[in-house]
Amino acid sequence: MPQQTTVNHLFPVSDQNGLVIWLFGLSGSGKTTISNLLSEQLKAEGFFSVALDGDALREGINKDLSFSEQDRTENIRRAAEIAKLMLNNNIITICSFITPLQTQRTLAAEIIGDRYFEVFIDCPLNICQERDVKGLYRDANQNLITNFTGVSAKFEPSTHANLVIKTNTENATQSTNRLFSAISHQLKSST
Repeated sequence: MPQQTTVNHLFPVSDQNGLVIWLFGLSGSGKTTISNLLSEQLKAEGFFSVALDGDALREGINKDLSFSEQDRTENIRRAAEIAKLMLNNNIITICSFITPLQTQRTLAAEIIGDRYFEVFIDCPLNICQERDVKGLYRDANQNLITNFTGVSAKFEPSTHANLVIKTNTENATQSTNRLFSAISHQLKSST
């Protein structure tokens, strides 16, 4: 007999409002760390959430895409469409994508609609390069990786973010607490 998977959470999904929290910033800025901490905090508060991470999607549904500007836009379009499907089922969805261009963030916002909450994970390039846990900046600076955001591909800072988090001046827990405070009033269903 096949095993059944159960999801335990305090709120039935029908008792929460779906929301898409779109974290964007340079590689190494702290998007995934904050996403993981926010997922834990939401679970502790009784909310059900799903995280969509750019690296994970590029290993599966988006593995056919390159890092050209056109393919990056398609990467964001697909992620936004998945997030919208989650949203339509009252699921809180945390998206972590570099999303380097304002046009890409606008596209995501247009697909998702008014339940889109944009968070700019603002960290200076030199700090991201120091963090470089995957060695990506090293490889990009040696021209082993082309079209790398912040090195050989442009990154446009936020112009419309709902929240800006500076991970070079506050720790990940402080950042996550500030983010949770900013979204918490939108999560509980009033019905």
